[in-house]
Amino acid sequence: MVAVEVEKMLRLAEQCLERVKSFKIIDSGPKYNPRPGHRRVLSEGGGVVSLFLPPEVFQRLQTVESQDTRKELTPIEEASRLNQKLKANCEARLARLPPAQARTQKTSLTLSLQRQMMENLIIAKARRFAASGTINGEEQEQRVLYTNILEYEQDHDWPKLWKAKLKKNPDDATLVTGLVSCLLSCPDHPVIKLLKRLQYRVYNRLYPIVSKSLPASPALPMKPSRSTQSLLISDSHQNVSKSGTGHSLSSDLDQEFLVQDLEMHALKKHLKAIVKDIHIAIDQLLSLCLLSFECLNTANSKDLCVASIEEAFFTPIWSPLLTLFRKVHRERELSFESSMRLYQDASPGDVGVASKLYPQDHVVLHGSYPYESAVQELRLLCRDCCPQKKLECIVRTLRLICACAEDYCCLHEADSKTAAIGADDLLPILSYVALHCELPQLVSECAALEEFIHEGYLIGEEGYCLTSMQSALQYVESLHTGGFQLHNTKSA
Repeated sequence: MVAVEVEKMLRLAEQCLERVKSFKIIDSGPKYNPRPGHRRVLSEGGGVVSLFLPPEVFQRLQTVESQDTRKELTPIEEASRLNQKLKANCEARLARLPPAQARTQKTSLTLSLQRQMMENLIIAKARRFAASGTINGEEQEQRVLYTNILEYEQDHDWPKLWKAKLKKNPDDATLVTGLVSCLLSCPDHPVIKLLKRLQYRVYNRLYPIVSKSLPASPALPMKPSRSTQSLLISDSHQNVSKSGTGHSLSSDLDQEFLVQDLEMHALKKHLKAIVKDIHIAIDQLLSLCLLSFECLNTANSKDLCVASIEEAFFTPIWSPLLTLFRKVHRERELSFESSMRLYQDASPGDVGVASKLYPQDHVVLHGSYPYESAVQELRLLCRDCCPQKKLECIVRTLRLICACAEDYCCLHEADSKTAAIGADDLLPILSYVALHCELPQLVSECAALEEFIHEGYLIGEEGYCLTSMQSALQYVESLHTGGFQLHNTKSA
C-alpha cells in the first residue's frame, strides 16, 4: 500500500512540475496589460496573466489568421470548388425528390451538371491564359473576349439552339443569315459590344476632320479647316525644314498653296490610317464571330457573315466616312460637276454611243430619255450605307444598261440575235448614264468602294462593274477639259 501511494505522489509531482514549466513558458512571452476598468475573469488569478484574450484582441487575431489562411485561388481551383458545390447541390436535389421521380430525372440532371462543370473548366482555362503576363495586349484582349463569350453562352440558351440547327443543316444559307441577325440584335453579346467599341474608335478619328461638313454647293472652294491643319502641323515643320522652302516663300499666295498641299497630304494620310483601322476592325469582328460559332467557319458562311457584319458596322459611320473621302477627292468631284453642267443636254451620241444603241425617234421614248431606268437605279446608290449594297446597285445598273441596249438594238435590227453590246460600247453608255445621274459624289462613293469591297468580288462580275463605273467617271471628269474627243453624230 505504501509503495502504491508513493508512486501516485511521484506522478502527481511530475504533473505539477510540467504545469509549472508551462506557466514559465507563458510568462516568458509578451505580457498583456489590461486597460483601466478591464474586468478580469476568474481564471486570471491575482497577478497571473490570463490564458483568455480580450474580445478585441481575439477579433484582431482571427482577422489576421483568416488573411493568412485565405490563399488566392487559381482559376482552375475556383472552378473545382464551384463544380464541387454544383455536384453537392445536384445530389441534394435528387435526394429531395421521390424515388420514382429521382430515377427519371437523374439522367437529365447529370448531363446538365456535366455540361456546367465542363463550361466552368473551359472558362477557368481561358481566365488562366488571360492572366498570363507573357502575352501582348492584343492577345490579352482576344482571350478576355473569348472568356466573355463562354460566360455569355453559359447564361443564355439561344446560341446553343442555333448551333444545333446549323449542325443539322450546315449548308442552309437562311440559317446562317438568321443566326447573324439574331447575334446583331443582342446588344449584350461580346461580339456586339466589340462592334460598338470599334465603331466609336473609328468615328472618334473621323470627327475632328468631318465636323465641318462640305459646302452646300460643290463648286465653292473648300477652305482649310483648323482641325485638318493640326493633324500634320509637325509634318509641315519637318517638310519645310528639310526642303528649305520656309525661307524662300515670299508671297501670301505661295504660303496658301503650301497650306493647301499640306492639308491634302494630311487628309490622305488620315484617310489611309482610318481605312486600315476599318479593315482590322472587320477582321476582328469576323474572327470573334467564328470563335463564337465554329459552324460558320465555311466559305459560304463566312461571306454571309462578313456581309452582315459590314452592314452593321458601316451603317452609322458611312456618312462621316464618305465626307472624308469627298474632302480627299474634292478636285475630281469639281471636274465631274463642270462636265455635268457643260454636257447636261448632251445626247448619247455626243459621248460616243453608237447610233444603233439608242433610239433616234423621241416618240419611241414616250417623253423620257435613253437609259432612264439605269439612271434612276444608279441614283439609289447614295441611299445605301453598306459597300456591298452599293456594289449590288452598280451591278443592277449595268444589267439595266445591257437590257436597254438590247431593246434599242432590236428597234434598228429586228432579226438581231447577237449580243447587242460589247465592252467598247459599255463605257460611252455608262458615261452618259453617269452624266444624267447628276451626282458628283459618285466619284467618292466608288473610291470608297474600291477600298472596302472584299477582294473575292474584284475578280467577278462585281469587280468588272466597279472598274467600268470608275472608268466612266474618269471619262466624264475629263470632258470639260477636252481630254477626250466627243462624238457628235448629228454633225457627222
